[in-house]
Amino acid sequence: MKNRVVISGYYGFNNLGDEAVLYSMLHSLRRAVPGIEITVLSNDPSATAREYGVIAVDRWNMRAVAGAIRRSQLLISGGGSLLQDVTGLQSLLYYLVIIWTARLLRRPVMYYAQGIGPVNTRPGRILTGLTTRGARAVTVRDDESARDLKSMGVCRTVEVVADPVLGLHPDDIDLTTGADILKRHGVMPGNCVVGVSVRPLPGPAADWEAELAGALDLLARAGRTVVFVPMHHPADLITSREIASLMKEQHVIIGEKINVPQMLSLVANLDLLVGMRLHALIFAAVGGVPPLGIVYDPKVERFLRRIDLAPAGTPEHIKAGDMVETAELYISEREQLRDKVSRRVDELRTAAGRPAEIVRELLAVNQKPRTGGN
Repeated sequence: MKNRVVISGYYGFNNLGDEAVLYSMLHSLRRAVPGIEITVLSNDPSATAREYGVIAVDRWNMRAVAGAIRRSQLLISGGGSLLQDVTGLQSLLYYLVIIWTARLLRRPVMYYAQGIGPVNTRPGRILTGLTTRGARAVTVRDDESARDLKSMGVCRTVEVVADPVLGLHPDDIDLTTGADILKRHGVMPGNCVVGVSVRPLPGPAADWEAELAGALDLLARAGRTVVFVPMHHPADLITSREIASLMKEQHVIIGEKINVPQMLSLVANLDLLVGMRLHALIFAAVGGVPPLGIVYDPKVERFLRRIDLAPAGTPEHIKAGDMVETAELYISEREQLRDKVSRRVDELRTAAGRPAEIVRELLAVNQKPRTGGN
C-alpha cells in the first residue's frame, strides 16, 4: 500500500521562511520514506505543486482538505509557528480545525518540529492543550515550545528536535546560483557583503528603522556592501525600501522574487547576515555565515541561544553604534564564528531529521487507514 501523508502549514503565501520549512521537510521525508506520496495544503496549490513536485489542494476548500486527509494515512501539522495567536485567534483556530478534521476522519496526527506560541488568549491555550493531547506524536523545535505545551496542560511525551531547515547540509547549496544573483545586482561576492533581512512590524514606523538605517550607513562607510534580501514578497520588500530610504550611503535591494534554493545560495555568499526573519538567520547558519539577529519574536532569541549567539536586541532597543560594534566584531572573527556555528548546526542536523524518522515509524504501523480515534 502506498504511503500517503498530508502536510498542513503556512504554504503558498510567498514567504520564503515557510517555504524553506516545506522544502526541508520534503527533502527529509523523501529520504526517510522512498516513494512517499505527499499532499500539501496551500494558498496557491498550482504554484506549490509545480515548485515541489507534490499534490497540492486549496487550504481554504474544506471539502478538498477533508478528501485529501481521508485518502491519507497521516496528517502532518507543521513545521513553523502555526499554533500561536499573536497574529490573531483565527489563525490558530484554522490549524486546530485541520487537526480536528483528521481526528474526526480517524487519521493520526503528528506535530512536525512545531514552534509553539505565543498563545496568549485563554480560549487559545485551552484549545491548543486539548488538541495536542490527542496527537499521535508531538515534536517541537525548541525547549521553550515544550514548556509552553506543558503549561497548557499537555503532560504527554513531547520530543524536542530542531527546525527542519537545520536538516539541510552546506553541500546541498550551489554557491554559484547566489553569486550570479548578486552579480546581476552589481555586487561582487568576497567584498565583505552584509545582508539585511527585515520584516514589517505592527503599528506606525518606529525609531528602530532609523537606528538600523544608521547602522547600515556606518557599515557602508567602512567599506561594507549592504544588500537587502526580502524573504516575504511584497511585505518585506516594502519594509526594505522604507529603511533603505532613510540611508545616506549606497545599498542594494534584491527586488526580484527568488525561490528557496536561490535564497539559500545567496545568503551563503554573504559575510554577515543582519536579520529579523528567523529563517534568514537559519539560512545563514546553515551556509556558514555569522547571523546577527534582531529579536522581534521569542522564536528568534530561542534559535540564537541554540547556536550560542547573543541577539542584537529587540527592535525598540537596538542602537546604531552598538549594532555596528557587534557587526564589525562578527566580520573580523567570521572564520572562528563560522566554525562555532557550523559545529552547533552539525549537532542540530540530526535532531532536525528525527521527525521524518517518526513519520516512517508511524506509517509502518498504519499501512491501512485506522478505524479508531487518535
